[in-house]
Amino acid sequence: MTKHGAVVVPEDAVVAAAAVGRHFSFPPPRTGGVGGDSCKKLAAQQIDLGAAVVGSWLDSMKASSPRHKLVAPAVAAADAEHDEWMEKHPSALGKFEALAAAAKGKRIVVFLDYDGTLSPIVEDPDRAVMTDEMRDAVRGVAARFPTAIVSGRCRDKVLSFVGLEELYYAGSHGMDIQGPTNAAASKGGEKEEESVLCQPAREFLPMIGEAYAALVEKVEGVIPGAKVENNKFCLSVHFRRVDERRWGAVADQVRAVLRGYPRLRLTQGRKVLEVRPAIKWDKGEALRFLLSALGFSAAGDGEDDGDDDDAFPIYIGDDRTDEDAFRVLRARGHGAGILVSRFPKDTCASFSLRDPGEVKDFLRKLVTCAAA
Repeated sequence: MTKHGAVVVPEDAVVAAAAVGRHFSFPPPRTGGVGGDSCKKLAAQQIDLGAAVVGSWLDSMKASSPRHKLVAPAVAAADAEHDEWMEKHPSALGKFEALAAAAKGKRIVVFLDYDGTLSPIVEDPDRAVMTDEMRDAVRGVAARFPTAIVSGRCRDKVLSFVGLEELYYAGSHGMDIQGPTNAAASKGGEKEEESVLCQPAREFLPMIGEAYAALVEKVEGVIPGAKVENNKFCLSVHFRRVDERRWGAVADQVRAVLRGYPRLRLTQGRKVLEVRPAIKWDKGEALRFLLSALGFSAAGDGEDDGDDDDAFPIYIGDDRTDEDAFRVLRARGHGAGILVSRFPKDTCASFSLRDPGEVKDFLRKLVTCAAA
């Protein structure tokens, strides 16, 4: 990092922040309040799918991968639902001055998901490449604030997509965390090894390798369109390109393989099934760890967060796995969770952005304010 700045906010923006309070609670409430019920509902869903709390496997896969095609009679109801949702989760661009006012006097730390946030969701996950404009926006933010990419992807793959050595990278849903590196000094591997900050699931690597081989054979090798991605400390079974009539077969085959690996658990995201070590670690834990590593309070369990923590974390993500981080911010009582979605979703985030294009605009506004 070259410097860690704070957003410069016009004095009258504080008044705007108070006005925004008529639409949503900021900082987000720890219990109850706007969004409280949906947050509790979502938390109940963030479990091992083996418990089948959200219904059948096929139903849960469809629920997490909506197509959002509306027939005419449903349009008016959908519009009303969207308007109500936007009241609870307003645009982070439209409420930027109020958000910046809430961050005034604190040091902003930026956390970014990758797929669906910095890059559009694409049919082939190997082609989820971010644009040069987005890369420049991220580079500008990282020059002013500590910045981390928190992704379900393998850390090395995300680094290759983003191409910025000055960031923190938390791959495999935060189970593989690396600090900024210097490419020139990394020759020989010593500097790169020193920059690895946290790998809480290292003991699972042989098991994950075995499960990967089995999933490739019994899922990718059997069901057309299915793809198994090895993200080092977790596995992703993509069914985006699978005929919807075969989604149930994907789930059945994955579950059959995992019966031989009781220490691995199954969760899901947007048209992907995620296989992870059965340890208490997720994107929320990665957020806590990175804040602590940067010298800020690691609190986030709703107990004694304290007023001496001068960090203002901003986390932007689009998937169910990002909800773990949104919940940490809600428990902290300060910071901003921003969900990237065009459609209403149950979320613990306080703000929203429609797509990666709006994410880029938001990051550029952060840079502009910091430079003012």
